[in-house]
Amino acid sequence: MAAEGPAVPRLLEVVAQLREHCLWTRALTHESLIEYLIEEAHELAGTIAAGHTGPGDAAELKGELADVLYQVVLHARLQQEQGGFSFEDVAEHLAAKLIRRNRHVFRPDGTLQESFPQTLEEIERSYDAVKAAEHPERTGPFEGLPASLPALTLAAKSLDRARRMAPGAPAAGRAAQPHGEIRPAGTGPAGTDGGPGTEEELGDRLLDLVRAAAADGLDPELALRRAVGRFQHRVMQEQGHRDLD
Repeated sequence: MAAEGPAVPRLLEVVAQLREHCLWTRALTHESLIEYLIEEAHELAGTIAAGHTGPGDAAELKGELADVLYQVVLHARLQQEQGGFSFEDVAEHLAAKLIRRNRHVFRPDGTLQESFPQTLEEIERSYDAVKAAEHPERTGPFEGLPASLPALTLAAKSLDRARRMAPGAPAAGRAAQPHGEIRPAGTGPAGTDGGPGTEEELGDRLLDLVRAAAADGLDPELALRRAVGRFQHRVMQEQGHRDLD
């Protein structure tokens, strides 16, 4: 691994100088930066979704990553000016968290383990156990999920957390499947069980649902968000009954 170059210290210096000499940058607050953070995150996601990730066309990706990094540096700088933490503290916190959460890779002192799990199930069990120990105050699998997530993302994460809390739950298998194919474990070939089949077919079905909702004067985002709420409530009720058994 190459030694750290001068780019990061220079970036921190540039941001500090902007805060001192640029009236607009000096007026920024944690609260006023929220809209920019969301915008930059969406722009980064859009660049990745557009496929600008290969070595020949990654310049746009580099630029969007830089914009997101700028947001992190700005928030850290605001804290440093108030006598709080610095960017160095943020980086140190992240490294420690990665080591702590990924004990299947690292020993507590940060050195590598002698061997590593060969299945996703082992990795998920290890990661989830550490995360649960860090937050003993959380009484259910859905605590910590931001309510402001888009409904589709909230639905996917809720389903995944419910799956992972089930005894003997298998690891998610999408990463091991062919690109573009979405198939629940244990089903037949794509499309033969009434499922969405390919990613393109799934997208078309979702678009049809949104079109039908609009025709009926319904808000699909709100409808799905409320459905997720009902699903989470049922899961928590079932979990409560299991705990009493």
